[in-house]
Amino acid sequence: MAVKDILLLGDPKLYEKSVPVEKSELKELLPQFNLMFETVLDFREKYGAGRAISAPQIGLLKRIVCINIDKPIAIINPELKIPGNEMIELWDDCMSFPNLFVKVKRHKKLTLSFYDLNWEKQTWQLEDDMAELIQHEFDHLDGILAVQRAVDNKSFRWKPSD
Repeated sequence: MAVKDILLLGDPKLYEKSVPVEKSELKELLPQFNLMFETVLDFREKYGAGRAISAPQIGLLKRIVCINIDKPIAIINPELKIPGNEMIELWDDCMSFPNLFVKVKRHKKLTLSFYDLNWEKQTWQLEDDMAELIQHEFDHLDGILAVQRAVDNKSFRWKPSD
């Protein structure tokens, strides 16, 4: 399995804003999508967690998220609409700091619009854990990490080792 190294907390590239993907770039980016899908699976095998990765986490500053839960799904140039103010508080984790949990607040519901690998527009209504996941990955595209969204300065804990 071919995988990419995941940039770790403190890497300056993680704090840069990603640029949109142009339709004309799609074909040349296909190998990167596959690497991202495989990187999620490799991370899950090593750490027992991991559902998605954003392109900046592998050093590619493009607005791409790859989810690999039941099947690989590419999210290109995502846009979020938040329909209300209802929030959830949870312990978030990240492939860029695999042994750390951060307590954050996220919106409970959202509407996600994006292009798929066929450059077809998709719109999903998400809530709870999937809404949280998409907000986490979307933040990566804007150079924001979960540690920057911590509820307070005591909202950090180490993950137990298995």
